[in-house]
Amino acid sequence: MLLARLAPPLFVVIWATGFVVARAVVPHSDPWTFLVLRYALAISALSVFAFLVRAPWPRGSMEWFNALVAGILLHGFYLGGVFFAVKHGLPAGIAALISSLQPLATGVLVGPLLGERVTPRRWVGIAVGLTGAILVVLPGLLAAEGFTIFPVFACLIAMLSITLGTIWQKRTGGGGDLRTQTVVQYLGAIAITLPAALLVEEGRFDLVFPAIAGLLWAVFGLSIGAIGLLLYLIRRGAVAGIATLLYLVPPVSALMAFFLFGETLTLIQISGMAVAALGVAVANRPDQVTTNRGSTAAR
Repeated sequence: MLLARLAPPLFVVIWATGFVVARAVVPHSDPWTFLVLRYALAISALSVFAFLVRAPWPRGSMEWFNALVAGILLHGFYLGGVFFAVKHGLPAGIAALISSLQPLATGVLVGPLLGERVTPRRWVGIAVGLTGAILVVLPGLLAAEGFTIFPVFACLIAMLSITLGTIWQKRTGGGGDLRTQTVVQYLGAIAITLPAALLVEEGRFDLVFPAIAGLLWAVFGLSIGAIGLLLYLIRRGAVAGIATLLYLVPPVSALMAFFLFGETLTLIQISGMAVAALGVAVANRPDQVTTNRGSTAAR
């Protein structure tokens, strides 16, 4: 199926553009205010589309509850935590490194929470991918100056949140319509982000081109496009394997920064990109089983 083949690379590329959005928007908007606008527009756009195509909505209170919890974890706490950490001085390299721990955390948790076995080969891929991701963000780590522990803790919470959200979605969201499920998820996300924005921010969003363009891409490219692909991948595959795709995000982000912002790209970063790609390839290589007739088939 064409979508199944294109979904992983498309997801990585679109997800990595979050770096570009952050660079464009941060000088012109309060971070949680930006997220509230992003969620509200995504809810509006997806709701209109769902009604036009008559997509089925979650049935019963439990399906609504499951989707709301997934949204709180996948979007509310994850993006809210990352934006909070960056706003309070956490260097991008440290944030990227903490986010790169997600596949490792996923590999540890999918066994007890999902009963999903992580094979030795996949563990090797996770370790290799993490090594590559560290090499990519290493220049940023070396250049990082002093920062407090609080934003580090917020970023750790964000990383664990998207990990648990991915597992929750795999466990509870297998049967519903992804379009309407996503609307309910963003309702959960905005339910915790809006009060936070009202309490601690001034609601600043400058009506300038970088902020408006960044918001529109965040809504249609990231909140609808990338999240839709993520939910599709979660439904189709093993959670631990999907998580390793995030190892490719720092390399792709570094390439985007090189071409768009003129940031340096060192030999060690290029080497890290190759190592991260190798780790993802190893982790996601289909297991081979031998049939009774002696032929080989993918699981």
